[in-house]
Amino acid sequence: MRPTILDPLFASITTLKGIGPKLVQPFAKLLDRGEPRLIDLLFHLPHSAIDRRARPKIQELQADQIATLKVQIDRHQPGRGRAPYRIYTSDETGTLEIVYFNLAEDRAKKMFPQGETRYVSGKVGMYDGRFQMVHPDRIVDEKGLADLPPVEPVYPLTEGLGAGVVRRSVGLALSKLPELSEWQDAAFVKSRGFLPFSPALRRLQTPQEPADVLPESPFRARLAYDELLAHQLALALVRSEMKREAGRASKGDGSKRAKIERALPFSLTNSQRRAMEEISADLASDTRMLRLLQGDVGSGKTLVALLAAANVVEAGHQAALMAPTEILCRQHFARIKPLAEAADIRVAILTGRERGAPREELLEKLAAGEIDLLIGTHALFQEGVAFRDLALAVVDEQHRFGVHQRLALASKGEAVDLLVMTATPIPRTLVLSYFGDMDVSELREKPAGRQPIDTRTVSLERMEEVVEAVGRAIKDGARAYWVCPLVDESERIDLAAAEERCKFLKQRFGKDVGLVHGQMRPSERDEAMENFASGKTKLLVSTTVIEVGVDVPEATIMVIEQAERFGLAQLHQLRGRVGRGSGKSTCLLLYKNPLGDTAKRRLAKLRETEDGFLIAEEDLALRGEGEVLGTRQSGLPGFKIAAPELHRELLEAARKDAALILQRDPHLASERGRALLLLLFLFDRDEAVRLIEAG
Repeated sequence: MRPTILDPLFASITTLKGIGPKLVQPFAKLLDRGEPRLIDLLFHLPHSAIDRRARPKIQELQADQIATLKVQIDRHQPGRGRAPYRIYTSDETGTLEIVYFNLAEDRAKKMFPQGETRYVSGKVGMYDGRFQMVHPDRIVDEKGLADLPPVEPVYPLTEGLGAGVVRRSVGLALSKLPELSEWQDAAFVKSRGFLPFSPALRRLQTPQEPADVLPESPFRARLAYDELLAHQLALALVRSEMKREAGRASKGDGSKRAKIERALPFSLTNSQRRAMEEISADLASDTRMLRLLQGDVGSGKTLVALLAAANVVEAGHQAALMAPTEILCRQHFARIKPLAEAADIRVAILTGRERGAPREELLEKLAAGEIDLLIGTHALFQEGVAFRDLALAVVDEQHRFGVHQRLALASKGEAVDLLVMTATPIPRTLVLSYFGDMDVSELREKPAGRQPIDTRTVSLERMEEVVEAVGRAIKDGARAYWVCPLVDESERIDLAAAEERCKFLKQRFGKDVGLVHGQMRPSERDEAMENFASGKTKLLVSTTVIEVGVDVPEATIMVIEQAERFGLAQLHQLRGRVGRGSGKSTCLLLYKNPLGDTAKRRLAKLRETEDGFLIAEEDLALRGEGEVLGTRQSGLPGFKIAAPELHRELLEAARKDAALILQRDPHLASERGRALLLLLFLFDRDEAVRLIEAG
């Protein structure tokens, strides 16, 4: 149960005066929440602040200064033709012109009544030796001046929401903010000079200095630390919940693993061997495994997962491999099946496509223990999917699954060991932030035989040359991907770009061109991929839906249009779709001029290296954690306030503190523990609270 002191903060924003049904949608978009609450609004922090404290006389003004001036309205000069509308004002020391473009005369006279006094605030400029203020930010009378914040917070906005509405709403929400018990360690708070939670939040939302709102300010750092501690505490609780149930040892005899290795056309890399040793040791121990396996594109994670599954099958148990999409599941199945058969491992697949009698038969076999390894989508979570003896759950593309889904799959058996995999190398800071509850294995080498990829940057102005070159290559039997620009966060707009490009390329190459995108039905998407994999189509036009896990060894060309719009890690993932076979591969990054500095750095880094771990660090430096991990799209716990790349030191402190708290007070029953429950609720980590209540 949520403590009642927090109830006002979890009320809908419609309980605030002035927020009616019309504003709910824009606020939902701004706060990235279906039904925004007061707490979401309070955690929507200003990105900067305008200092309106300078109150000079006109003769003391300086160009480019932001000033708040008390002036008398002398006369109006409406604009004729294309000339602007001018309002002449003065004080006892000089005159100031106020200039508007496209302002109606009746509105101007209402805003600036002749002969009256007004306060105007904005940026001052010089024109023809005269002081001017173009489109002032604020025009208020004496009464309005009292409400004009001396240091005004500037918020991120969205369509349909003006700065005034957001500022006013935040002010109203602040009035509902209760004083809360301190959940942080008193000595730590004192050593950092931190204010308590509520005063720190008030200071961020009503800054007294422009520097108050900066990421490095002590007020922001205080709230960042609160958020990091909430997250680390939640991870630690999940881990202790999974570790608390005694694990069970799955110790195989190595026979099936040896058969798989003998069936391989290459030998394992050192990284794969090391990861396998770590996983085998975890499986053999009586503590539950909770391990993250991260590897670069094409580093052979699926093979490590199969060897781990073979280990538990040798010990007489079952394993499950879960992937986020049907395409990925079918690829895993196709890749694993021949190796599994060589080792007498019975493997099956379960996705939304398996229905009716075949599905029932599969589920009966699973429950009877006649399937050793089941590969599937989140269909594996569903009720009615019962294993005889599940001992290992492997989750591929960890990004797409939250903590509760990990727990749901792990609950399908007794003391299930958990191995999660990601193909996007994650910088160490973010591993700690997001996967702090896990041990980590890394695959840093590529298997033998992998070809380097020739990466080039080409201006879009040379589009015709690129099309001709791709045409020559597919005529000679090559296969190519053509990825269309990321237009927007909207899949629909991205789709329009892909359809247009597909139409253009079809006019040139006819039936050789296929199209795949996220809005297709899964069966249509699978068919488009199948046509490309079999060579029925030679050129596949796509949105970023092919980013993860698509494996067509015959594809040797990757064209990425408007590459400057993509993140570094995403470009690296896309490039990794080629270079998977024995043919020489090329990746062409088409960019639109002029390129900004960040885009230049991004494209240069891709030309320099194919090391996904180096690329991940650079991506973090350029973009910040939310975008690197794609938290908005993935359901990962995107941080609202903390930025792990800026608050690294606080992250380490939060990890240590979370471990110490659980060691001393595992049920959060002490005075500090009860305050920490408030913290977990405030930052939406109440899943962890349920674990405490259940345990």
